[in-house]
Amino acid sequence: MTTLDLTSANPDAAAPKRALFGLSRAETADAIGEALGLDVKKARMRTNQLWRWAYHYGVTDFERMTDIGKEMRADLAALFSLDRPRIAARQISVDGTRKYLIELSPAVEVECVFIPDVGRAGALCVSSQVGCTLNCTFCHTGTQKLVRNLSAVEIVGQVIAVKDDLGEWPSGGDDRRLSNIVFMGMGEPLYNLDHVARAIEIIADGDGVSISRRRITVSTSGVVPEIPRLGAMTNAMLAISLHATNDTLRDVLVPINKKYPIAELLAACKAYPGLGNTRRITFEYVMLKGVNDTDAEARELVRLLKDIPAKINLIPFNPWPGAPYECSDWDRIEAFADIVNRAGYASPIRTPRGRDISAACGQLKSESVKQRASDRLKERLEAAQG
Repeated sequence: MTTLDLTSANPDAAAPKRALFGLSRAETADAIGEALGLDVKKARMRTNQLWRWAYHYGVTDFERMTDIGKEMRADLAALFSLDRPRIAARQISVDGTRKYLIELSPAVEVECVFIPDVGRAGALCVSSQVGCTLNCTFCHTGTQKLVRNLSAVEIVGQVIAVKDDLGEWPSGGDDRRLSNIVFMGMGEPLYNLDHVARAIEIIADGDGVSISRRRITVSTSGVVPEIPRLGAMTNAMLAISLHATNDTLRDVLVPINKKYPIAELLAACKAYPGLGNTRRITFEYVMLKGVNDTDAEARELVRLLKDIPAKINLIPFNPWPGAPYECSDWDRIEAFADIVNRAGYASPIRTPRGRDISAACGQLKSESVKQRASDRLKERLEAAQG
């Protein structure tokens, strides 16, 4: 019997480079200090330089880091990778919305969406998982089984890849196109909180992507035990995918409600760190014809949220092939919104964006599938032999 030892397939191969975009500032400094024999002060200085070139100027080649000595640039190039994930496909809507299919590895892809004219300038809706486990019945993403969580490298990589495509380098300034990040793409962010929090740390860093935590929103379907930890770890804005005002209906629309019912969810919201009139929770409510759009449900929504600093986003349902629901009629949506507005809540009706390219809320889905261990082994063999 012959045993193949993949670890010795190429004994002269260099150690794999670390992807810069998933490392915190402290991790970057530790890696530089250890590999190059620098003291803490010098490692921090080099980290500041490296981050500025990578995140402010968006360079893809260490040779362009002209305030770093040539030998040091070569050392950094041997240590780190500035590679971005590949944009496998890009679609642009008639309204300017851009949907990206991002290839993370063979057979593993996610979608993310850039929406212009949202927030201060434009918002990027990023994914935190490939697929989803929640099976919300109105959501196309929920029809794709979970493949895996994304790493912080892969989450930040989505942002960097889109900034490349938008040509938004250097970062910052009054003419920036990307000002907001929303974790509302594929997956449930609170089932991948550690990596989401690491990504937010980098995105919010002034020498990182430099987007304020007040412009970073994490949406959850209601993973109640993780909501306090989200606030403590990230100080990000919170959005709740609510969609119903009673447990009977929400059990159907958002099945996680069977585990964490509305009362428990709202109790966690009331205790969210930093909650106040200047840091309101956004409650998302998809408008489904004949399902959750009556005047009585609008009044119950107001009653449920009366003690929570909140705003309410009413989302016209975005259809997808085989969807079991229809969008509420526009006059019904406006009547619902009027009741909520008269109760004192900011209640915008979210204008559907990117419907023509299936980039609207609830429409994201990739073709990624779980790979069998034997398939992964085959790929490793082919890579080693190639």
